[in-house]
Amino acid sequence: MLVRRYSRRTVDTYLRWIKYFIVFHNKQHPEKLGSADVESFLTFLAVERDVSAATQAIALNALAFLYKNILNKPLGDIGHFRRASRQQKVPVVLTVDEVSRLLSKLKGVHWLMTTLMYGSGLRRIELVRLRVKDVDLDHMQIQVWRGKGSKNRLVTLAPELTPNLKAQFNRVRILLQEDCLHPEFCGVWMPDALARKYPREPKSLPWQYLFPSTRLSYQPGTRNLRRHHADETNINKFLKAAACAAGIQKHVGSHTLRHSFATHLLQAGADIRTVQEQLGHTDVKTTEIYTHVLKRGAQAVTSPLSHLIR
Repeated sequence: MLVRRYSRRTVDTYLRWIKYFIVFHNKQHPEKLGSADVESFLTFLAVERDVSAATQAIALNALAFLYKNILNKPLGDIGHFRRASRQQKVPVVLTVDEVSRLLSKLKGVHWLMTTLMYGSGLRRIELVRLRVKDVDLDHMQIQVWRGKGSKNRLVTLAPELTPNLKAQFNRVRILLQEDCLHPEFCGVWMPDALARKYPREPKSLPWQYLFPSTRLSYQPGTRNLRRHHADETNINKFLKAAACAAGIQKHVGSHTLRHSFATHLLQAGADIRTVQEQLGHTDVKTTEIYTHVLKRGAQAVTSPLSHLIR
């Protein structure tokens, strides 16, 4: 999987589903199992575990990879299993006022992270993976490397964040200076073996994570002491707390801000293709869900009750 440039998260997910499949069939070797066993496992996930259609599809992809690329026994056409129900979800979108109230309950780095997710439509993993060099204050844009689907894209950057970003650059610079005093510090991790090609860059400011971890840690499987990026799982925690403090009843997570970014762009008259490029969607149909949000309720349909109550 790594040779095929699969992300570490995809590798871990596939391995987890392959293990689950083996355990489900009483730890029999997959060589002894076939399409019927895969179908029974997928049916179990839908009926007994009540997983979503997306989760069931990931499990199928993992097992298809196992049989095709590892065991050299492609599954072929399998379709005799209970498919999990696929329900189209309408995204939760905050109003402009709700976004303002949410931001008023945040400070410091948490405020900056939230404004970047809302102001640039970033996914939370894209946010924490940002390097200092990815933020272009001259052209007011952010370079997102290897987003979902390993795609790169440019997104907008609000000029109002310039002072806060410069202050964050300075925090990262001070932290880097302290880290370099540690005798075991190896610098930040760099992709594609760039550290071998540019041995000084791991300790250079441009390559440091914009939102670094609070402490140094050893890179898994090595004795390389590095400073990783902040843990993205904490983002929804502080967003939930801020939403509660702001009296917002809707579910608020990192993706809620991304939904709000897209919807508010369309409300302001942005072209659907522009929004698609900003979000990094391969198919414009994925982006069109936000036009459906705008067409619901009082913005497009007047309730008949309104003619009775004046």
